Amino acid sequence: MADDVISLIHRVELNLFKQFVKITHQHHINYIALGGTMLGAVRHQGFIPWDDDMDVGMLRSDYEYFLKVAKEDLKGSHFFLQTPWTDENYALSYSKLLDRNTFIEEKNNVNNARKGVFLDIFPLDRIPDSTARQRRQILDMRRLDSRIYLKLRYNVIDNPIRKFHTSLSAEQAETAEDFKKQRQEIMTMYNDKPALMTIKNLASQYAYEKEILTLDQLANTTDLPFEDTHIRVPADYDAILTRIYGDYMTLPPESARTEKHIVRLITDNQEFEL
Repeated sequence: MADDVISLIHRVELNLFKQFVKITHQHHINYIALGGTMLGAVRHQGFIPWDDDMDVGMLRSDYEYFLKVAKEDLKGSHFFLQTPWTDENYALSYSKLLDRNTFIEEKNNVNNARKGVFLDIFPLDRIPDSTARQRRQILDMRRLDSRIYLKLRYNVIDNPIRKFHTSLSAEQAETAEDFKKQRQEIMTMYNDKPALMTIKNLASQYAYEKEILTLDQLANTTDLPFEDTHIRVPADYDAILTRIYGDYMTLPPESARTEKHIVRLITDNQEFEL
């Protein structure tokens, strides 16, 4: 049953990805697969069989342009571009492309933001060369993350009292938005330094040094097969994946082959639990 549900999630995600690629191609926006999606393309020519999301990234300037054009391109569709600004209850620092025809519940992530099967879209920002400045930037960002999660009532487990909470007041929403703006200023604070040649997904789930790229790695890409389509990855994917995962072509033990996010899915008036 779980394998059938994962296959269903993969079909929805692949459709989301194709819509994403359609927009990037139409507007000449560069992107790359990140993390497990890059690994899936290289090792499985598609999804990691037990993975339940897709991750892509783009330089901050391309990311902001994508958000602008996608807002128009997606009008009237069953897709929703979820950003810190389009969903006041959404606390994360990156964006998601959601399928409105689905609803999900996530593992260890209870909140009032809109829910649906999703494609994660991450901005890639320049980072300083100094390790001390790197540490200061990421600590300041994470401190604001914590404030935003608290303000927007993000919890690891559900609380029966949550259903009695009223919607955010205008003051609460304004405070959360101010925190989001401060966080984005911290994330983008080095983007006007052209001498800096390294970029990072500052929202990465991995240890700080794992997901750092050079601008050359981002610029030099190749397309790899991914299910029934293709996906763009850095030509230097071997070095990038080795840095993140080590011996990335060896499968993890079976006990580690579990979905990361989704625990319940509703689609086509059917409910599935993983």
